[in-house]
Amino acid sequence: MGTAADSGDGGREASSFGVDAGAPSEDPLLIVGPRAAESADPTIYDVARVAGVAASTVSRALSKPGRVSFKTAERVRQVADQLGYRSRHLERPVSTRGSGMLAMIVADIANPVFFGMIRGAERAATDHGFTLLVVETQESEETERVAVARLAATVDGTILSSSRMSDSAIRTLAKQKPVVLLNRTVGEVASVMSDNVQAIKQAAEHLIELGHTTIAYLAGPEASWADGLRWRGLREAGLELDLHVRRLGPFVPTIRGGAVAAEQWLLKPTTAVIAYNDLMAIGFLQAVIAAGREVPADVSVIGFDNIVDDVLVEPHLTTIAAPLVSIGSAAVSYLLRSNQNRSSADREPVMLPAKLVVRGSTGRRRP
Repeated sequence: MGTAADSGDGGREASSFGVDAGAPSEDPLLIVGPRAAESADPTIYDVARVAGVAASTVSRALSKPGRVSFKTAERVRQVADQLGYRSRHLERPVSTRGSGMLAMIVADIANPVFFGMIRGAERAATDHGFTLLVVETQESEETERVAVARLAATVDGTILSSSRMSDSAIRTLAKQKPVVLLNRTVGEVASVMSDNVQAIKQAAEHLIELGHTTIAYLAGPEASWADGLRWRGLREAGLELDLHVRRLGPFVPTIRGGAVAAEQWLLKPTTAVIAYNDLMAIGFLQAVIAAGREVPADVSVIGFDNIVDDVLVEPHLTTIAAPLVSIGSAAVSYLLRSNQNRSSADREPVMLPAKLVVRGSTGRRRP
């Protein structure tokens, strides 16, 4: 089922990787003596050798991570960062006389889920000679529309992360300047997203294996496209696995929102809960424990996003991990390939796999 148990690193990326056994033993990055000064900057072949993959795989992982596995994309990205590799074949700017700036619009700068996306986007933008502007909309569609309108004449392209704007408004924007959506799809607009449906089905299967038959879903913002997709995936899992699911909410996607959700859940408890995001799951977990319930003995809890705070609560939170840094970097690469002559096939969504990270907040259902 593709789960990752917590083994000290919380299921997150490892910090070092083995060298391909078939690769030459000499490492040009570790040369000492007179040749050291002559050694070149790390190349794509250096990254490939340390990561234990082909150079073509490195190229795909850094420019189109949806075409390689989650594990491979994350390993290649980390090795590239460790070696200080920067692509020598940079995409040409969207406009040769442009501003050299890209905009990234996020709903809530305080939400840790955006940290990885911003970091990945900023690194990729810098590698391509661009500056990334980050704008917060505080979950407001009106604020987002105003910000996008003001930036339109200034930036060479825009990344919309968890946009609250309507499909028609996004299409209108995409006709003016290159646009890439994160975690949402709109016809004829480029997008990068994690596979929400398959990921939440993994979570449901995990709970089934633990003996749970009824799951409550703590819904996020009503205008969230990702929320609708996750609920759809859970309903499909319910039909496929003979599992009863019910929806509570919508709630604000914060720790406080999770605590409010706990108040509703306590009126009609289930043995398992899946939250829209980790912040809500943490708030829910803390609230039900304060109310005298035990986690996971009385209720198993699963979040979504794999933020760093997941291992700062007790018990540590089981969650669905999306490759957030890769999503951000892929969005910039996609954005810089955009131009008026792109075909519809080139605007197909880039889908990156997510995985279930099993920790202490899920357990076997009590008899």
